Amino acid sequence: MLGPRPDVAYNKKRFLQVFPLVVEELLDALKAESMSEEIVEWYRRNLEYNLPGAKLNWGISLVDTVEILRGKLLEGEEYRKAAILGWSIELLQAYFLVADDIMDASITRHGQPCWYHVEGVNNIAINDACMLESALYRLLKRHFRKESYYTDLLELFLDSTYRTEIGQLIDLVTGPKDRVDLSKFSIERHLVYKTAYFSYLPVALAMHFHGITNPEQFALAQKIIIPLGEYFQVQDDYLDCYAPPEERGKIGTDIIENKNTWVVNVALQHVTPAQRKILDENYGRKDSECERRVKEVFAAVDVEGKYKAFEQAAYERIMGLVRTIPAEGGELKQEVFTAYLSKFFRYTM
Repeated sequence: MLGPRPDVAYNKKRFLQVFPLVVEELLDALKAESMSEEIVEWYRRNLEYNLPGAKLNWGISLVDTVEILRGKLLEGEEYRKAAILGWSIELLQAYFLVADDIMDASITRHGQPCWYHVEGVNNIAINDACMLESALYRLLKRHFRKESYYTDLLELFLDSTYRTEIGQLIDLVTGPKDRVDLSKFSIERHLVYKTAYFSYLPVALAMHFHGITNPEQFALAQKIIIPLGEYFQVQDDYLDCYAPPEERGKIGTDIIENKNTWVVNVALQHVTPAQRKILDENYGRKDSECERRVKEVFAAVDVEGKYKAFEQAAYERIMGLVRTIPAEGGELKQEVFTAYLSKFFRYTM
């Protein structure tokens, strides 16, 4: 048995201790290309600004999953290697967020100005986002190229990237900044791609790291994780509208940016004709008064209450899937998924 788990703060502290090693390794690769000090320092600032201030739940979840599967806490080089794989996920997440902030005209991220808003950065942030993504493949090549599952890691990262980018495309096409058409919105199209497949990434990577090769085990994990990832996205949509910026580390912009979110989709299912007219006239407008009118409609149809009901139903559905995993004897463990869910469920409570 794994025994008592370290607390969240300790796990994050331990994970962060590996970050300077990741940074120096990536900078050394630039120096090996005879890049100037100015370029090296820009890259350092890009990495140090956009990664360690995040929640880091994805990367830490990978390490937690490996430890649960092995039934022991990782130490020494084994921990560092798992953490580097975890930081590879965080690099991909940072790439998505830096690019997403530009596309969404966001203001803050992780309690600080978005990277493209930092003085002197501007559109260089587009290239910086690409460099964050390419960095993860340097790490994979250096630390995992000799592993039998190296190709599996590459395919997981590439597939997750592709599916998440499809989700972003759906987001942008169904909710363009210059044309509001709420009839194009859809909960189904919205949920599946934006976070669901990315949520599978930490567990699948951890399973390969641990040595699981049975395709049926990966299919079972995905069957559980996809609904879990959909829940994460619904929660994110809800928090964008209702959580105070100081709690989230960012200012919610979904309403003014014409986003196809769970919140507005649920409201559309319950509005009266008069309320629908208000949404049509005010949603997606960069105006605080329009945003206030939209939120009044959300309150009138009780979006908050519907979210709490959805959250409880999602929890029960996910736990039902988790219980299909044999309590003993199988390669997967129920605790993998309960520990994962505990990082996100009832964040607002």
